[in-house]
Amino acid sequence: MDKKFLYEMLSTMSVSGNEQALEKKIYDHYKKKVDEVRTDELSNVTAVVNPKAEFKVLLTGHADEIGLMVTNIMDNGMLKVTNIGGIYTTCYPGHKVKIDTKKGIVYGAVVNTRDLAKRGDIKAKDLTIDIGAKDKKDAEKRISLGDTATFDTEYRELLNNRITGRALDDRLGAFIVMEAVALAKKKGCKIGAYATTTTGEETTMNGAYFSASRVQPNIAIAVDVTYATDYPGVDTASTGDVRVGCGPVICNNPSIHKIVNEKLKKAADKMKIKVQYEAANGRTGTDGDVMHKSGIGVPFALISIPLRYMHCPDETGSLDDVNDCIELLAEFLCECTAGMNLKFF
Repeated sequence: MDKKFLYEMLSTMSVSGNEQALEKKIYDHYKKKVDEVRTDELSNVTAVVNPKAEFKVLLTGHADEIGLMVTNIMDNGMLKVTNIGGIYTTCYPGHKVKIDTKKGIVYGAVVNTRDLAKRGDIKAKDLTIDIGAKDKKDAEKRISLGDTATFDTEYRELLNNRITGRALDDRLGAFIVMEAVALAKKKGCKIGAYATTTTGEETTMNGAYFSASRVQPNIAIAVDVTYATDYPGVDTASTGDVRVGCGPVICNNPSIHKIVNEKLKKAADKMKIKVQYEAANGRTGTDGDVMHKSGIGVPFALISIPLRYMHCPDETGSLDDVNDCIELLAEFLCECTAGMNLKFF
């Protein structure tokens, strides 16, 4: 597991719709580790092993993150914003942020007051960012409407090989799919193995649609994060008991293909990797929802990394779970064959 590059990914801003800088780093890093690396008009990056193979498996992990977008520059030089994706608005007041502009990073502080701190119904429109500008004209020298912002925080290693930081959702998944395909190549994978770091998952799902429509896979697997339940204030009744550090999570859901799930479990057993299960109804809320409706229809599965405090600047997960997921998926790719039968009868 290339932990150094994972940390490079975590240090790079990639608010949904503005993923190009991160995707370029991914493109450059994996060019020598697989047979081919492709990109498209949305900046999706796809690593390929055995591009001429007819049977294809596509893994996706999204490269975008939630955040803010500048919608107005006020006369006093402060900025108003809207949300990009499902942010927890209450996390922002009193926090430092960084804004990605055409002229580079601009740092800011989110305004907080006693009255605002007491409110439980804060909306994105209530947030104001102070960049230190003297007035609107001064701010306009650096800021444009549509610039994106996120927390000015860094990843940190915790005890027991755990990690905390912003955008583990879904930098972990994006990292996993690329590492898994690179490892599958080393292990002698025979089928067409594809890994895409998708754009837009937190907002439009367009990245997954572009990727799946063009790859036309026989199987698709979304790799994302899921809600851990091993901390105070979380109810295990709706999805099950999911714990950080106890292995990747396989999802049972009406739209997920049971035979693919069985093959994932078989690969985990062969590698002596512990897995967990979660149950969910309706849509999964991941790239899988789009991929399995592309083309003539694609059987898909969802495997996730347990995450505490999702969509907060201190998301917390386990590097052991990440490594296990890479090993599991690489083995799954190597176990796939062109003659696989995914029909139930």
